[in-house]
Amino acid sequence: MGAPPPFTDREADFLRTLLEEGVEFLVVGAAAAALQGAPAVTQDIDLWFANLSDPRLLRALRRAGAAYVAPTLQNPPLLVGGGAELFDVVVHMHGLGSFRQEARRALRLRVGDLELPVLPLARIIASKKAAGRAKDLAMLPALEDALRALEARRRARTGRSARGRKPRR
Repeated sequence: MGAPPPFTDREADFLRTLLEEGVEFLVVGAAAAALQGAPAVTQDIDLWFANLSDPRLLRALRRAGAAYVAPTLQNPPLLVGGGAELFDVVVHMHGLGSFRQEARRALRLRVGDLELPVLPLARIIASKKAAGRAKDLAMLPALEDALRALEARRRARTGRSARGRKPRR
């Protein structure tokens, strides 16, 4: 028996709607790390959007039966309804470049029948270091181990050394 899917049907439909409408977003944070094989557990999935006032995002939210709730002094921005409850809106990633800069580095990971744009593990680590919160710092050893394992697998697949060169024969 395979692993259970990471999303319910409603959550997958919400993500599919974002993709179909061409909404620019990245999966970031612990969920993005877990999608890359890191031993991370999280209660939500962080989505970083290029532009929260993008008409494509508003159209996708309407199609999904969801809504965006703007931040207040007491609450961060929220997505509600339509399978969007699992997702948190991220408005800033500490220690990283702009959304556009980071989106150029994004991985495209297959999750079920979806191909999701995901912030690379090295950039997640950089952000968690820059944020400096205790919960982020506590995750760093596991994330760094996962990154080393990913890089070792990548080198083994391509036959390249740690410096990116093919070994001499």
